[in-house]
Amino acid sequence: MDFVFGSNLVIMKLIFDSVKIGDSQKFIRRCGYGQHRVRNGEVSYVKRVHGDWYPRFHVYILENKDKTIFNLHLDQRQPVYEGVTAHGGEYDGAIVEKEAERITKFVI
Repeated sequence: MDFVFGSNLVIMKLIFDSVKIGDSQKFIRRCGYGQHRVRNGEVSYVKRVHGDWYPRFHVYILENKDKTIFNLHLDQRQPVYEGVTAHGGEYDGAIVEKEAERITKFVI
C-alpha cells in the first residue's frame, strides 16, 4: 500500500502487478464493489459500509502496462452541490487501511 500526497490530500493507492490482478474490473467486483457510473461517463466502483448509500468505499482504477492501481477512499456523505466532488471523503485512517488490507487479501 502506498500513500501519495497531492493537493493537500493523502490518497490511498493500492498498487499491484497486473499479472496478479488479471481483469481489474472482475477483481474489484470479487472484492464486493459495484460499478458506479456518473453522468459524464466516468466509471468507478463503490461498496456500501451498510445498507445506506453513504458512507461507502469508493475506488478508481488506473492501469498501465504492468501495474494496476486502485485509488481508495471513504465517502462519508453525498456532495453538497451538483457538479462539485467535495463529499467529506476520508483518504487515510484505520477504516480505509482496514479496507485496503481486505482488498489485498484477494490478490492471487
